Amino acid sequence: MKKIDRLVLTSFLGPFVVSFGIALFVLIMQFLWLYIDEIAGKGVSIFIMLELLGYMSISTFQMALPIATLIASVMVMGNLAERYELSSMKSAGVSLLRVMRSLIIAAAFLSVFSYITADFVMPISNLKFKSRLYDIRKQKPALTLEKGIFNEDFRQFVIRIGEKESDGETIGEVMIEDQTNLGQVKFNQILADSGQMFTSPDKRFFVMNLFKGTQYQEPGSQSQSAQKQRYPFVRTNFSSWTKVWDMREFEMVRTDEDRFNRNRSTLSMDQLRHNLDSLVRTMQEGKNAMADDYLATFKRISTLPPKAPAPQPEKAPQKTEEKPANKAATTPVGPVIPRQNIDKPLDQYTSLLQTYVTEDTAKLLMEARNRANIYKTTLETRQSQVESRRREWVKTGYELYIKYSFALVCFIFVFIGGPMGAIIRKGGFGYPILVSIIFFVTFIMLTIMCRKLAEAYVLTPFWAAMVPCISLAPIAITLTRKGINDAQMFSTERLERIWMWLKKRFQKTPRLT
Repeated sequence: MKKIDRLVLTSFLGPFVVSFGIALFVLIMQFLWLYIDEIAGKGVSIFIMLELLGYMSISTFQMALPIATLIASVMVMGNLAERYELSSMKSAGVSLLRVMRSLIIAAAFLSVFSYITADFVMPISNLKFKSRLYDIRKQKPALTLEKGIFNEDFRQFVIRIGEKESDGETIGEVMIEDQTNLGQVKFNQILADSGQMFTSPDKRFFVMNLFKGTQYQEPGSQSQSAQKQRYPFVRTNFSSWTKVWDMREFEMVRTDEDRFNRNRSTLSMDQLRHNLDSLVRTMQEGKNAMADDYLATFKRISTLPPKAPAPQPEKAPQKTEEKPANKAATTPVGPVIPRQNIDKPLDQYTSLLQTYVTEDTAKLLMEARNRANIYKTTLETRQSQVESRRREWVKTGYELYIKYSFALVCFIFVFIGGPMGAIIRKGGFGYPILVSIIFFVTFIMLTIMCRKLAEAYVLTPFWAAMVPCISLAPIAITLTRKGINDAQMFSTERLERIWMWLKKRFQKTPRLT
């Protein structure tokens, strides 16, 4: 490795690590504020919190890498230009791209690392994060007994304390309502003047010792037959009463992670591609089913009823044995087939309905309306299914291609940050952070806008993910050319000429007297 490459690379690593840590911290705090209300007050241990923050930090790697690369590249080249080291290199015949060669190689490695992280590491971290967050959401809040507040953390018990000493154990004016046997006891309440509460050394049980109290009980039953019976009201005085609760119901239960492994953010790229193929096949099958339904409706042919037999000549009536009338035998079974009455050429009819007997038209219209509603409902159902598959295809495709976009933008940001540092000739964390935030916010805004366009079916998922990189590529090329040619970022020479012309044009000349 040449000395110039070693100098640039060692100068890049320090600012990159610092910038990556700052970006990671900001992104973690941003996501943490979204879930702080669900985590606070649950009594989660510090190890569970560190585990959750670890999974969250891995999930934000892909977003923190581009901003760290951009800030570090601007700082490195800005420091070299500010100390005139870059000018010395150029005067010795070393081009800007040759100076940036180690930065370009480092950016290529970072792009590969971002790709590998997005494909193999982030799906696992997202799965773990969603599982632990679900466990915390389902966990009961930590047991906190405050004075003057009714606490219902324990199942089927309501506890209220009127006073609480500074030691956290001595309490007074305690009220406990026991609701465990509501079917057999209508009312069960305990009142005590003072008491003591504490947890066992192994944190398995919560113990409450009450002193000088009374227990009130009203036996009874919820059945209607037993409600008419009279039961005595029981009052029991005690000098000491102890109640023990099991604390296992406040422990966090690990949920099976398989219930979250179908989420898009927990899938690898191969799984996302497999889902895309499945969704395309499902959409095609749904469209084919819709087409078959249309064709089946249009190809439905109404068969004409058989012609009535010709009337036979009347015969002499014969005496037959009278039989009892059977109404069931004479009643027609099934729907009456509409009868057609075509007594003139078809071109003389204005509608198909006129070819049927007048008595059957109302029945035909009702049947046609019912069939039309059935066909319409079936087609709308199939269309909604295809539309939902299409929305899922767009989101799945965008989730796949945005991983490539974040990996590619790490490489593009080097050709933006390096030339910008050489042009502005400022190092440190001042101007580089300002310039980096401008370009990174532009990239994020383009990403959000293109995602909305993809969900509106204006752009395909591939182009929606690649448009931000494609939009930044011309900027990177322009800045690199300006940095190679030592051009200024904004030339004010033309503005100065215009200002001087305006000043001379409107300047008042003194009058000669």
